[in-house]
Amino acid sequence: MKKIKLAIIAMLIFSPTSVLAYSDKIIVGGENIGINIKSDGILVVGFYKVDGNAINATPAIKNGDLILQVEDTKVNSINELTSAIESKIKDNKIKLVIKRDDKKFTTTLNLILKDGIYKTGLYVKDSISGIGCLTYIDPETKKFGSLGHEILEANTNKKIEVKTGSILESVVTGITKSVDGTPGEKSAKLDNSKIYGKITENTSYGVFGDYTNNLPGKKLVEVGQPEEVKIGDAKILTVLNDNEVKEYDIYIDKINEYNKIKNIHFEVTDKELLATAGGIVQGMSGSPIIQNEKIVGAVTHVIVDNVKTGYGIFITTMLEEGEN
Repeated sequence: MKKIKLAIIAMLIFSPTSVLAYSDKIIVGGENIGINIKSDGILVVGFYKVDGNAINATPAIKNGDLILQVEDTKVNSINELTSAIESKIKDNKIKLVIKRDDKKFTTTLNLILKDGIYKTGLYVKDSISGIGCLTYIDPETKKFGSLGHEILEANTNKKIEVKTGSILESVVTGITKSVDGTPGEKSAKLDNSKIYGKITENTSYGVFGDYTNNLPGKKLVEVGQPEEVKIGDAKILTVLNDNEVKEYDIYIDKINEYNKIKNIHFEVTDKELLATAGGIVQGMSGSPIIQNEKIVGAVTHVIVDNVKTGYGIFITTMLEEGEN
């Protein structure tokens, strides 16, 4: 059986008397947004040698580990990490509190003093940024959802734990077209002075938070339930140039109610979208899917071997996650 490559572009029980936490009509997005997240802890993303020697830690530190403390001092930025090491180091050793998955442990890191600077042998990050699409805003709660899948750090493929974060204005400046085997991508310019909302969660179902800007003056669109999604024509809303949100035609050809995020399989049929982007490109994650004048989902993946096709998540899954 041929393997299908995928690229990312992010159990509730209802009783008849249950009340939905989200609104039945929402503000539909499609706007390109910038995403900035400061991680909860300092992420280890690689290692380097000093004069050909690896720096040892006992127990060993691995890619994707989070550094939470230096000795008894909590650290939340690279500057704090550097300052704490310089003030706490003894005999070229330092104790670090590490979080790996859901477990914490203490390790002793052996440093090397070179040219008056202590070398840790660790490449680290304390933040990450990128682009995607705003999927929706709930007008009642001012909660927003975007992407439809989690944000992963590229070097470690680990999910970023959110300490603080924001969504901001993003203007699309160009498109690298997708071709089969190589997904393309949007290029965009971010404006850090124009903040739209505060990110509170980075989950398997999307990036969520509180919309802090004035609500867009758009008409509300009814939420479509999973059982309302049908094989047939639909549209996605996304930006290919500047900040202009436009509709593009797709055809939904498969529906899977049992997958967590790959619920809607579709093919791009819009001539303009195919001519400009070649199909789905990275940066379209979160683009709303509209069918029969209802929002039913959001784009989450491009299928690498056939970039005209992709997957989407049910919008109700995002709304349920965003309101939790």
